[in-house]
Amino acid sequence: MPVVAEDGRRRIARTDVLLAEPRLAEAAGRLGRGVVKAAVVAAQRRARAGEIPPGAVADAAVAALPVTASGLRPVINATGVLLHTNLGRAPLSDAAREAVALASGATDVELDLATGRRARRGRSALAALVERVPQAEAAHVVNNGAAALVLAALALAPGREIVISRGEMVEIGDGFRIPELLAATGARLREVGTTNRTAPEDYAAAVGEQTGFILKVHPSNFRIEGFTRGADVAELAGLGVPVVADIGSGLLAHEPLLPDEPDAASMLKAGAHLVTASGDKLLGGPQCGLVLGREDLVRRLARHPLARALRVGKMTLAALEATLRGPRTPAEEALHADAAVLRERAERIAARLRDGGADAVAVDSEAAVGGGGAPGVVLPSAAVSVPEHYAARLRRGVPAVMGRVEDGRCLLDLRPVPPERDGDLTEAILAAAAR
Repeated sequence: MPVVAEDGRRRIARTDVLLAEPRLAEAAGRLGRGVVKAAVVAAQRRARAGEIPPGAVADAAVAALPVTASGLRPVINATGVLLHTNLGRAPLSDAAREAVALASGATDVELDLATGRRARRGRSALAALVERVPQAEAAHVVNNGAAALVLAALALAPGREIVISRGEMVEIGDGFRIPELLAATGARLREVGTTNRTAPEDYAAAVGEQTGFILKVHPSNFRIEGFTRGADVAELAGLGVPVVADIGSGLLAHEPLLPDEPDAASMLKAGAHLVTASGDKLLGGPQCGLVLGREDLVRRLARHPLARALRVGKMTLAALEATLRGPRTPAEEALHADAAVLRERAERIAARLRDGGADAVAVDSEAAVGGGGAPGVVLPSAAVSVPEHYAARLRRGVPAVMGRVEDGRCLLDLRPVPPERDGDLTEAILAAAAR
């Protein structure tokens, strides 16, 4: 037996021979030699262990190659959470993806082609943002929502006080907390009110010569109910200091389906001097932080020395502008999807799966906005219910599919799934059922 095993190992092609195989050579030009070589070595190792025949090494290496040189894998989001933070929040629209592809080469991101001179970085994206929120005199973009708030603290309250309600000193995810974030800038927090009740008089009593600004933070990922009181932006706008409203989820205008979710236009109309928000949540764009408001304040933020460290790249600017100017985003489409249509889709998919021998049934479901937006809002939806053990198989498939497990079944909620992906989802489930 040892002799046979040795003979088998000798029949395994050398690495250089395998890398010259046409399919692998083509992949090396597309993915990089290192990526392809790693797949070849792994396949050779499997052959030496007797897992595959020596002659199948090339095929195994080709099958193991990633779609791109990146380690990121595409996932079909069937969790029922529209803006799933672990899945990258908002998926980009086709218009935004095309803009990113074009921006990946040389662009005029900071150049005036008419004069050949340097121009304002991302000027067309900033113009698009002000067009969508005409209540804002100016806009600025940084790399995420937390960065927008940090830059406001650095520019408007260096060594000074930020007045904030105790009920709005929230944790924004992954252990990051608003108070610690602001304190790291060197500003001092002046806490007012209580967890459940803060009145305009509490803010007025705290405002003084050391006040940099009043901060209103939307508690976007939780709700406090019962004996509560909060101060509106309109009640604080006349206290003689800037009011910064952090709305979090990135709505630019009122959304009837989410009546309690604040939006930039309404906050500015109410008297907020600056509004900060995320671009990759309900706006449906790329990860970035938005600053909208009074021109002189926006300019102070944009000219702060650390603004350069927080700025976004050309591809983010391109995606943001295309999101603002383009058609409805996938996030908008998912939010406004008709529950009856979702149920029809689920019925069709379940029927196809049963025809293929899979255990599947269409069920009613409940979806959520996610991404720290619209807490407590339930979106009626529909899902395909399959056995619980499919969940792990689906995550490991190509494409990967992420659902959720409830009551011993894996639910694949269709509200976040674009209709054009129904075929891919069906094939992924059939593949999971066959394993």
